[in-house]
Amino acid sequence: MSLRVLWHSQRLSLLGVSLLKLTQRDHLNTKSDNLKFAVLVIVLTVLMLSLGDAIIKTLSSNLVLWQIFVLRSLVAIPLLYVIVRARYKDIKFSPIAIKWTVARSIMLVLMWVFYYLSLPHLQLSVAAASYYTLPIFITIFSAILVKEPISIRGWIAVLIGFIGTLLIIKPVPSEFNAYALLPLVSAMLYALAMILTRTKCRNENPLVLSMALNVTFITVGLIATVLGQLFFNNENPSSFISTRWTAMGLNEVLAIGLLGIAILVASIGTAFAYQNGKSSTIATFDFSYVGFAVIWGALFFSELPDLPSLCGMGLIVFAGIMAVRE
Repeated sequence: MSLRVLWHSQRLSLLGVSLLKLTQRDHLNTKSDNLKFAVLVIVLTVLMLSLGDAIIKTLSSNLVLWQIFVLRSLVAIPLLYVIVRARYKDIKFSPIAIKWTVARSIMLVLMWVFYYLSLPHLQLSVAAASYYTLPIFITIFSAILVKEPISIRGWIAVLIGFIGTLLIIKPVPSEFNAYALLPLVSAMLYALAMILTRTKCRNENPLVLSMALNVTFITVGLIATVLGQLFFNNENPSSFISTRWTAMGLNEVLAIGLLGIAILVASIGTAFAYQNGKSSTIATFDFSYVGFAVIWGALFFSELPDLPSLCGMGLIVFAGIMAVRE
């Protein structure tokens, strides 16, 4: 793993821990909205999340996906348990709606599977922009599945986002990259999971949902590993989706620890931001992930998007902002 990526990750992990402490203290001191602080939290949260995905892209040549899933969540779960027991002693970790919580968790794990599978084959910024079509899919699925009325402005946002997506995936045989479709599948799964969260899991505590998600990461990772060893023993051991776990050096161990902290800070920071600021405003700043992905791609992987991709990113972000402000 790149020492430069690891060094930046260590610095930002300390920032993330400090952010977590600030959100906890601020939550105890006030019950009213704190928009400025909520915006700061969501920006720093997506900064951590985007850096975590850059680490995943780097680790894809050293570790396998299922190994990352299991080890990352084995770091996150004890930290989450300590936080819950320190602040919310009465919370029960068993979900109210178990089957819907499990369905939601499986959708989100599959979302990350498709997204991470795209990273070794796409520029980080391209994958991020394709994934952030999710507000468009939320708009479409809400209209179809929940029967929510969508205005003309909402459908215009869908059209703009679709045009931006075409500029990125380039559906011309000579330039088409099938891996660019994987983040779109991720966005669809996330949109469905969020609709499920709103309709079937509204009464669940966010920390309980986070615990269920991390348990599902471990479960899926172990099942994939065992089944792979039983039925696909002759697979390519260098593949990112290989079921043969690889040896880890100090850099990989530190990276897994940072990924555990990153996913924990991201889940708690997101919850805090949306609790303390207007959803449409916070969602707008959530799109800063795309900008951070461009920066990490340039710094760590020397990735510079071409002009059509940059235009497509701009259209997707613009459409997403239109959609979340619908």
